[in-house]
Amino acid sequence: MAAMASVGTSALRREGPEKLTGRALYLDDLDVPGAWHGVTVRAGVPRGRIKSVSFDPSFPWKECVVVTAKDIPGKNVVTLIEPDQPLLADGEVRHREEPILLIAHPDRAKAYEARSRVTVEYEPLPPVLSLEDSLSVKEKIFKDDNVFKSFLIEKGDLKGGFALADFVVEGEYRVPHQEQAYIENNAMAAWEKDGVLTVTGSLQCPYYVVKALKVLLGRDESKVRVIQTVTGGGFGGKEEYPSMIAGHAALLALKAKRPVKIVYDRHEDMAATTKRHPAVVRHRTGLTKDGRLVAQDVDVVMDGGAYATLSAVVLSRGTLHATGPYECPNVRVRARAVATNTPPNGAFRGFGAPQTLFAAELHWERISRALGLDALTLRRRNLYREGSVTATGQVLRESIGASECLDLVVKRSDYEKKRKDYDLWNADPAKPTWRGIGLSVCHHGAGFTGSGEVYLASRAAVALTRDGRILVLAASTEIGQGTNTIFAQMAADALGVPSDWVEVETPDTHKVPDSGPTVASRTTMVVGGLVRRAALELKAALDAEGGRVPKTRADLKKSAAALCGREPLRRFEVRYEKPPEIVWDEGTYRGDAYGVYSYAAFAADLEIDRATGEVRVRKATTAQDIGRAVNPRLAEGQIIGGCAQGLGWALLEEPVYKDGVMANAQLTNYVIPTSLDAPPFDVTIVERPYSRGPFGAKGVGELPMDVPAPAVAAAVRHATGRLIATIPQTPERILAALAGPEDA
Repeated sequence: MAAMASVGTSALRREGPEKLTGRALYLDDLDVPGAWHGVTVRAGVPRGRIKSVSFDPSFPWKECVVVTAKDIPGKNVVTLIEPDQPLLADGEVRHREEPILLIAHPDRAKAYEARSRVTVEYEPLPPVLSLEDSLSVKEKIFKDDNVFKSFLIEKGDLKGGFALADFVVEGEYRVPHQEQAYIENNAMAAWEKDGVLTVTGSLQCPYYVVKALKVLLGRDESKVRVIQTVTGGGFGGKEEYPSMIAGHAALLALKAKRPVKIVYDRHEDMAATTKRHPAVVRHRTGLTKDGRLVAQDVDVVMDGGAYATLSAVVLSRGTLHATGPYECPNVRVRARAVATNTPPNGAFRGFGAPQTLFAAELHWERISRALGLDALTLRRRNLYREGSVTATGQVLRESIGASECLDLVVKRSDYEKKRKDYDLWNADPAKPTWRGIGLSVCHHGAGFTGSGEVYLASRAAVALTRDGRILVLAASTEIGQGTNTIFAQMAADALGVPSDWVEVETPDTHKVPDSGPTVASRTTMVVGGLVRRAALELKAALDAEGGRVPKTRADLKKSAAALCGREPLRRFEVRYEKPPEIVWDEGTYRGDAYGVYSYAAFAADLEIDRATGEVRVRKATTAQDIGRAVNPRLAEGQIIGGCAQGLGWALLEEPVYKDGVMANAQLTNYVIPTSLDAPPFDVTIVERPYSRGPFGAKGVGELPMDVPAPAVAAAVRHATGRLIATIPQTPERILAALAGPEDA
């Protein structure tokens, strides 16, 4: 094979110029001839039985199309994991934003006016609005025990481990919802032509939408087509929810017999769509006097909202990461996702791991105080290394960069010196601020959990057209992370051709195979691996046909004509193959939870205004082991972006829920970081290649989200002497903590 010329270089992102200049067309920009505008009538109560639906007789309803649950030709369910969420409520509502009916009108303003002319009367039912209530309420309103899913991981002898402990340290940690705050709201359009329903819009997982529409409409896959438009960010928020809005647009289009567009405004998007799962995590940890772990007992409860959506897999990942990247001989992790009468929660960058890793990492601050040893020393004594055994019994054999990342961050942040310098600074009452620096180290499994990749059986292809075009065919979506650029780089290097010879097909389910969802830090490692294999098959065919891969475009066209014959293209498709060394038992939750982990360390250097409690992050230092950076600039962008998002969760973002709905569902009062809030970033990419990853690559997309929050909370602890075991660490929380006793 020719020497690699593209992988490892920072090729310019392919969609960058269009987005930068405003030429990129998002769903709301697209002119769909004859399209009507769809809106959703929502419940407005957290729980109740529908008694009646009435329509204001003074409104010209003949101008509209109205859709209810009775218009669904197939099953009234949003198919995902559990068949519990209806597309449209039929009899009972479980949260305030639940869709009741749909309206379409040729004029958008009239559609919104029509929505305001609908009145729904309910028989109220008692709602469950908090985690604690869901676990304690006597009336079980969702399942037999109000629990969507539970997991148990056990390793060793927990009781015996605690018997060996010189110290036992306990702590409780809480994390809130988080809004994805993508730049483009949810939007979808649908129309039918020649018996094929086409749905197009802003989404992450086109085949999820196909799966849902097949059940809703009672159609086979040949009669449903899903095409991704340019998508303005997702962060998990466009993983499962697009199936809901796609179903709504499809029903309206079929009944109206014309195209229908549904574009949410910001308020509706924030109020109605999924969020990060809030969680309460409790730790009870046994250690020897020299700081070695001997027992970890962890209890995790997550709030799933009114329907299951992806709670089971979010909880799974949170459970598997709950111990942090540390080896302990005796472990128990118990985890539950419970139901509440609030809008369902779902996927968000990190997928459950940021919640449990926040607790695992911040818990070292309590342990440090109890043992009289600094948290850095404690981490170094327990971190995963080659040969370590995880809580599920997985032996870590390769690509383990935890210690290297930690050492780099400690050195580059000047962590140890600043701890001492800031202690002196804080002791001077004349200083206007307190200063602190805190650390975290996290791991993140790349790809789907356990047997998930086997279940998905993902496929990808590379095709050569008769006119000499090389096409990558995959359902993985470009949502701002650079997928199209890195797929082209990997295919090009596998073939030994320039990357500008390679095109990446728009995800269109009538053109590309099902390569699985664009989630779980799997796009580069798993789907990119398939793209590389498919490209190698094309290379072998070119070698067989002409003795080598053509070196010029003209020669490529000649080879293409010979390979394709009378067909428009020659397609080389491959399917995921599980590495034989990966063994996982879904029933016992034992074995290789992931093929490999990525690792990151982070130092937050901050100061706090003594009068106002306002926090300013002075510098963020991080090192992240991602196996191999296919495109270093894009990887660095992912790291900075994810860390900035994590800093927002740590310091600013506070969804306020009242009577079961988000009360601050506007960007004017749900505060996210801007460029002015972003600190200077010192980023080091650590490359510990993974033998099963394409060109050694692992995952990078979610890992950066895991590390900022616990480091910030540790830095606040260093600055103030107060451990605040929840986020965001707002000025109000900091000042309240300072008014109380010092936390041990």
